[in-house]
Amino acid sequence: MAEIILKNEQLEIEVKLHGAELCSLKDVESGIQYLWNADPKYWGRTSPVLFPFVGSVRDKKFKYNGTEYPMNQHGFARDMDFVLISREDDEAWFALESTKESYQRYPFRFRLEIGYRIEENTVTVMWRVKNTDEKEMYFSIGAHPAFFCPLKEGEKQSDYYLAFWKKDGSRPEMFCNTVFGQGGLVTADKKDYALEDGVLPIAEDLFDGDALVIENHQVQRVALLDGKKGEYLAVEFDAPLVGIWSPPKKQAPFVCIEPWYGRCDKEGFNGELKDREWGNTLEPGGEFAAEYRIIIKR
Repeated sequence: MAEIILKNEQLEIEVKLHGAELCSLKDVESGIQYLWNADPKYWGRTSPVLFPFVGSVRDKKFKYNGTEYPMNQHGFARDMDFVLISREDDEAWFALESTKESYQRYPFRFRLEIGYRIEENTVTVMWRVKNTDEKEMYFSIGAHPAFFCPLKEGEKQSDYYLAFWKKDGSRPEMFCNTVFGQGGLVTADKKDYALEDGVLPIAEDLFDGDALVIENHQVQRVALLDGKKGEYLAVEFDAPLVGIWSPPKKQAPFVCIEPWYGRCDKEGFNGELKDREWGNTLEPGGEFAAEYRIIIKR
């Protein structure tokens, strides 16, 4: 499978044409691999894009203008082949156009572009969503990068920590999690997590109830810390939501930090596509742009 490689003095990344998925992120000097290796024993993906849906829709179908359409979790872009549209030493862009087949499942014409740029110790992941239809388009988009945690052999994930920052750079005293229920849907329940100087230990049961869903711009930077509370990787974003996930009750050796513009349905939701919480709207010819950054601490 074709892969595009970008490299500078500090980092080397690889991106697959299939799904335009970031599949490797290594430190050049040490050779340390930070991205999960897609071992299907735990989870067979590494960093898929979530488009045109983030999470699950109720009963695996959504409603648009009174018609129901089937839709799997996280949409379909992650399972389609993109085309390389530009490449420089430090930046590459990939594109996906809607097809007749995708239109049957998602009745909008679109163009999705995903870009990757490396600069010193930072990878910037960029999205451009274009509405090429003649009607309003409703969509969600999100990231799902998985990072090794623990980072070294012989260590335990439960020895590691998560750290959080607000947009102004301060560390929160707590965050409020939207609790998952059945069928990949969230409930109306909330659970507060107290933080010590913005830090949360990764307890063995932290993800037993599925992903942590942190809404309403509560945090804009999330870092992974090793057993000595040393930061080795951070994700910065402007997205209104972030999910933190590792497969429930599996003790999988990775943690996902997922900036989202959208999320799954709430239990009992029976509305139209335009009424989904945290959804986005594009006028005909309109364009949506966003990005997030992965920073490696050497």
